[in-house]
Amino acid sequence: MTAPILSLRDACLTLAGNAGPVEILRGITLDVTQGETLGLVGPSGSGKSSLLMLMGGLERATAGSVLALGRDLTAMDEDALARFRLGNMGVVFQSFHLIPTMTALENVATPLELAGRADAFDRAAAELRAVGLGRRLDHYPSQMSGGEQQRVALARAAAPRPAILLADEPTGNLDGVNGEAIMEMLFGLRDRHGATLILVTHALDLAARCDRVIRLNDGRIEGEEMRRAAE
Repeated sequence: MTAPILSLRDACLTLAGNAGPVEILRGITLDVTQGETLGLVGPSGSGKSSLLMLMGGLERATAGSVLALGRDLTAMDEDALARFRLGNMGVVFQSFHLIPTMTALENVATPLELAGRADAFDRAAAELRAVGLGRRLDHYPSQMSGGEQQRVALARAAAPRPAILLADEPTGNLDGVNGEAIMEMLFGLRDRHGATLILVTHALDLAARCDRVIRLNDGRIEGEEMRRAAE
């Protein structure tokens, strides 16, 4: 049996609050297989974005274990986590997180350069063309619409060919037309590069496109539903 690409065992996340410790995630046990598309749903405050951050090593579990590609993320320091993400994970946020003083091409090329890719700018240009921004390479984020900025963020996440693609409400700041276009591109990137896709969403129609849906409530897994068998 193939080992899961992501594996969490009794993972907990407790953060300091004004009134004392706050339990964000409570004993999450979950496996994600290679090539699977997993949707994380639940009400606001249920812990779904925190779970995504745990999977990406952007938050550190305070108890339990989080393994990605066989590596224990809880045992890595911040530098090791950053290097691991650079080579293995792409992250797309609701708020884009583009560098405003860089062009679209520079935003996408930067992580490739950090990874030591000699063809960083050529690959960045190819990814931007793949998301329909071939004429926007030299434009800055302030010169682009929200939908275009999210396309740049998608290209940046996909350009290193990550094994795991994480998306946190990637259509949350977009209108219906742009949101649908971004989701088509996100699933297209998954299909083109064979990445495992994990996304947080409030949109039930988007969740319905995933292989499996995990519902969270109050920091725990409340249930799961298989939509279709992962290929």
